[in-house]
Amino acid sequence: MKGKTGSSVDRVYDRLRRMAADFEFKPDERINESALSDTLGASRTPLREALNRLVAEGFLTFQNGRGFFCRSLSPEKIVELYEARQAIECEALRRAVEKAADEDIQAVLDYLDRTEPHYETCDSAMELLEMDEDFHIRLVMLSGNSELVRMLRNINDRIRYVRLIDLKMIAAKKQIARNRGARLSAHRVILNALTARNEDAAVLAMRNHIERRREEATEAVRIAYSQLYVPAD
Repeated sequence: MKGKTGSSVDRVYDRLRRMAADFEFKPDERINESALSDTLGASRTPLREALNRLVAEGFLTFQNGRGFFCRSLSPEKIVELYEARQAIECEALRRAVEKAADEDIQAVLDYLDRTEPHYETCDSAMELLEMDEDFHIRLVMLSGNSELVRMLRNINDRIRYVRLIDLKMIAAKKQIARNRGARLSAHRVILNALTARNEDAAVLAMRNHIERRREEATEAVRIAYSQLYVPAD
């Protein structure tokens, strides 16, 4: 039975995970456990357990004799996460080409048909991010491998802060893109290849799609730092 201790850990963990994902702790900042305990109204045991879980998930780090720290935010680390995302999603596509039922692929196509018009005109970075993450999770679910889904969710949370900045830049450029004429979206190209059971084309489209976003990581990280360390008014 989980009991009060387990529910307390879950409550503290959920709050800390959101804080870490949103960089409420500054990159590489040492976490003051006493102050955090007071802020969250949590005792030492559930707090420490939640912190250890976040270390295991890559949101925090731990140094012997020094304590817990927020994860780093660097172009190199973000690129590593994008590379991991690329590996997960390309492998999931390979499995989906082989295993996914036609009706399950059609369900993702139906989802794209419903959401793509809004995706193309939406100027909200958060809405764009939520739609994009949902689409990619649905694709990976077609692999039938729950571990790939779990790993992608973890990576999505760890790159969300930088992706939001990237998508804000994309949203700002959307009017320019709209004036260039219609073209198939990257999501549509990937799904068309999957529907045709063309593994090489599907994986290539996914790889190119993620790489285009990865190439913006350096600029997005620079902007992230300027936002995180801007002097308070």
